[in-house]
Amino acid sequence: MNLVLNLFPGGRHKALTFSYDDGRTQDRRLVEIFNRHGLKATFHLNSGKFDEPGYVKYEEVSALYAGHEVSAHTVNHPFLERIPRERLIMEVMDDRGALEELAGYPVRGMSYPYGAYTEEVAEAIGSLGIRYCRTVRSTGEFAVPRRPLTWHPTCHHKQMREYGQKFLELDPPAHYANLALLYVWGHSYEFDNDDNWQEIEEFCAGISGREDIWYATNIEIADYLDALQRLEFSVSGAMVRNPSAVSVWVTADGQAIEIGAGETKRLDA
Repeated sequence: MNLVLNLFPGGRHKALTFSYDDGRTQDRRLVEIFNRHGLKATFHLNSGKFDEPGYVKYEEVSALYAGHEVSAHTVNHPFLERIPRERLIMEVMDDRGALEELAGYPVRGMSYPYGAYTEEVAEAIGSLGIRYCRTVRSTGEFAVPRRPLTWHPTCHHKQMREYGQKFLELDPPAHYANLALLYVWGHSYEFDNDDNWQEIEEFCAGISGREDIWYATNIEIADYLDALQRLEFSVSGAMVRNPSAVSVWVTADGQAIEIGAGETKRLDA
């Protein structure tokens, strides 16, 4: 049996996610745009900045980011490679704790302040309950993360139209298709600085509502990829067990097949 792990939920090959840092007041407008178009994003917040001029307020976080992902960005936004390990731990854990009280769920994602990290920093963060951490190194690729603790995005939103068009044009035969992820990152205040809110409006309008794209937060993608890798196959490949709590999709002999949460399934039936 020919088995390929190349499908997102719903039997799709493509996924789209957005990632925005710092929790600035322009997030309010950006969230409204995403909500209007049925898109999902992850917002990496500095809990020490709440209520400062230009930043979102503590009491609005839960409602503002509902339906999206609240993610860590440290308390005070330091260069993590320049501070003692003890301070790094406090910056991450205190941020997680504060955000979890507001979000109502475990915060397991993060982005590096200034995009700065070392191997030692990445390893430390991985020991603090953080599942993934985004960098600012745009790859220009549509690949899923090889190492979630150094998750490189596709592009900054200044290049989203160029890469968005290439992403939409991807249409390989099903048995050749890889998982294709368009990951766009940025800061919402940049739309004010550049006076180009119309670009994100137009981009979202053009890429939303498509049946071949899974619209997801960063953590939803990370969790799904984990579940995909946890599938347990028989020697023949004819049987598969999904030990995860989410449905997973695979291609078996050219057909998209769903394996439900906790399900053991014959693929040759």
